[in-house]
Amino acid sequence: MRKAVTLAAVALTSTLALGAAAPAFATGTSPSPSASQSPDRSDGAASLELSAASGKPGEAVKVSVKAPKGSTALSVSSKALEDVRLSPAGDGTWTGTAKIAQVADGTYGVSLTGAGPDGAKLQATAQLTVKAGVTPPAPVSSLKLSKDSGRPGDKIGVTVRTAADVKSAYVSSDAFGGRVDLKSDGHGTWTGTAVVAKDVKTGYYGVHAFAGGKEFDTVKFSTEAGGGGKPDVRPVTPLKPDEHKKPKGSVNTGQAPADTAVPTGAAGSAEATATRG
Repeated sequence: MRKAVTLAAVALTSTLALGAAAPAFATGTSPSPSASQSPDRSDGAASLELSAASGKPGEAVKVSVKAPKGSTALSVSSKALEDVRLSPAGDGTWTGTAKIAQVADGTYGVSLTGAGPDGAKLQATAQLTVKAGVTPPAPVSSLKLSKDSGRPGDKIGVTVRTAADVKSAYVSSDAFGGRVDLKSDGHGTWTGTAVVAKDVKTGYYGVHAFAGGKEFDTVKFSTEAGGGGKPDVRPVTPLKPDEHKKPKGSVNTGQAPADTAVPTGAAGSAEATATRG
């Protein structure tokens, strides 16, 4: 009977011990203004603290780590922190300074990992809130033409991609006779058709792309003025005097040949005709 009581007492003692440890562990894993712990070891061998609970991109934050002496491979990482380096500060303490990264506003986790002197894994966490930071950059606008060259009358497909909140987009080029408006699909894609101008000259032209009223890109577009496969009209170099060739056969000067007989009474009429020509 005495043995059974002893076992019951041991079980009760173990239960109380576990119950006492559970709240401490739960409290350690909940978010706090500056840091929170989540040790892999039940005795809370490692801890991580930050000098500030929040900050702006570019600001410095001090990092403090406590772990058993002889711990190795201690590392602190977070998307919200840049260049975190720890240095021994004595008595099982490591310290360092990190810079808040250029990230969007929000709360980010900070993690400590490492190994204790006995090889056991060490782990702890903290949280850092970034305020008045940068917002994610808007998608870079782009311009694409279905062809990079054309002849008068050719149709050229135009595609412009922008941020979804852009209200207007168009392209402009002398190759197309001016501005070409585009239609939106409501999700940042704008499309349209440009027509190579009928009076365009052979050469290179810039196609200027605008989004939200601002020009964001220019691409090169080449044209060949001879539309429909016809070659361009080029100036003709006059022939030199010695390059002229005498035509074969007679040339009609408007006068009758010398050996042609003129009927009597018609001479005056023939002379008048030659003078008027």
